[in-house]
Amino acid sequence: MIKISKNIYLNKNDIKETFIRSSGPGGQHVNKVSTAVQLRFNVINSLDPSNDYMNRLQKVAGTKLQDNGDLIINSSKYKSQAQNRNDALNKLVYLLKEANKKPKKRKPTSPKRSSVEKRLKSKRIQSLKKKDRKKINPQ
Repeated sequence: MIKISKNIYLNKNDIKETFIRSSGPGGQHVNKVSTAVQLRFNVINSLDPSNDYMNRLQKVAGTKLQDNGDLIINSSKYKSQAQNRNDALNKLVYLLKEANKKPKKRKPTSPKRSSVEKRLKSKRIQSLKKKDRKKINPQ
């Protein structure tokens, strides 16, 4: 069991790993060895999340979260399969922890008195500058 928060735990049996070949340069070795990891974790079946949690997870995970609730994470950062497995698992845990954080409520504030006065003073100065630029009407 992997602890995400006080009341959210991951069962390692719910995580499905498939190994795929890494892309990019690497010579002949890259064509023979499947070192990249693709993790598949169904959030809906495993965690039974609330709508708020799913919305936050959708924002954090983006396209990694499928419509059916599958969270797909790829990792091909390292040459070793074991390191890629750990990296993918860390990415999964990070995404689930980030989705668990509730956003802070915004407190509406009004501008300070000094900032309002400063703005008005600068407006007055600007208007005086422009007033001095006007042509004088000869009468």
